[in-house]
Amino acid sequence: MCIDRREFLRLTAGVAALAAFDTAACAAEEQNTNLPEPIRQLRPMLDGIAPISDDERRARIEKARRLMIDNRIDAIYIEPGSSLFYYTGVRWGTSERMFALVLPARGEPAYVCPAFEEARARELIRFGNDVRVWQEDESPYKAVAQIFKDRGIRTGRIGFEERVRFFLFDGIRKEAPHLEYVSADPITVGCRVVKSPAELALMQRANDITIAAFRATLATLKEGMTQYELAANCSAAFRALGTSGGILVGFGKYSAFPHGSIQPQQLREGDIVLIDGGCNIEGYQSDITRTTIFGKPTTRQRDVWNLERRAQDAAFAAARVGATCESVDAAARKVITDARFGPDYKVPGLPHRTGHGIGLDGHEWTNFVRGNKTRLQTGMCFSDEPMIAIYGEFGIRLEDCLYITESGPKMFTAQSPAIDQPFG
Repeated sequence: MCIDRREFLRLTAGVAALAAFDTAACAAEEQNTNLPEPIRQLRPMLDGIAPISDDERRARIEKARRLMIDNRIDAIYIEPGSSLFYYTGVRWGTSERMFALVLPARGEPAYVCPAFEEARARELIRFGNDVRVWQEDESPYKAVAQIFKDRGIRTGRIGFEERVRFFLFDGIRKEAPHLEYVSADPITVGCRVVKSPAELALMQRANDITIAAFRATLATLKEGMTQYELAANCSAAFRALGTSGGILVGFGKYSAFPHGSIQPQQLREGDIVLIDGGCNIEGYQSDITRTTIFGKPTTRQRDVWNLERRAQDAAFAAARVGATCESVDAAARKVITDARFGPDYKVPGLPHRTGHGIGLDGHEWTNFVRGNKTRLQTGMCFSDEPMIAIYGEFGIRLEDCLYITESGPKMFTAQSPAIDQPFG
């Protein structure tokens, strides 16, 4: 993953690191002259991007409060990650030192921060002024417990965001054993699973950039190249487009591995080529897979590719407001099993769910998978990516992301029309 200079310095905070970064940057500039022509022709695609506004983040906080009241949760605890960024816009790395947000159902938000980081924290925090600091020889758990008391929470339930690390939860629980601790999913999922128009716009740009990067990348295919060379070309394409991103690559029989193989691969005439990856814009993710052919496809390769496309179409057609997530998976899976692949999750066949939620995280709530009876709502976003894996031969996956509207699902990207035409 590529990072900008400020982020690099924040993570390393060292003069030696700065020197290493400058050296690497100079080397990258020199390599630009050696990039394939399709990548050298790319230009940044970042004009007109509108970050999430402070007003929208305030509305998210107020929605979280309403959901806390509805679910009888008195406060939620969030550490750095996508949910902290979602509500506050604060990006902060995780370490053994606690930095956290306590968002109460009633009262001002409060932050817990190492004392020596207070100045930086106050630069970043835009919602609330209550920052509780703790010295290196003090317990941050006491600070959290005190916030609960100060917000009038002496009994009741505290929700923990799903990615909170156990040692933090355990320390707080021991400091305030009189409280009940529960999952914050009804609040965080309840807010994040439905995307706003501003979020959809950012995801649209991430998808547009990814398609541009993939077009340039697949134009660099050549006999004998390795999967690592193709992946490097794609990373360079994302950089040329103004962001960072990457792909996993599978050639030939290794395209059947859903998440790639560690085996060395060299591209040969007639190989299936699978690339899967994306980028993010203002934190919002894309996730696209294209499967094509290097050379002329065999009848079997074309037939299986066409079957996969029909499965993707079936999932798309089933993704309607009010439908269950499992019904979308079932629609795609039926196409594949009716063609005598599978059944269920067996290989050869569709070995994984048909799709996952996507937003600030590449994989988030909820999934197109058997047993998931969640009903689709407007604003939900998913990948649509059934796969046909045939180990020892090849695999085909087509992946585009969609969002739910009242009038039906909409794709962020044009689907692939044919095995030798990866872009619509």
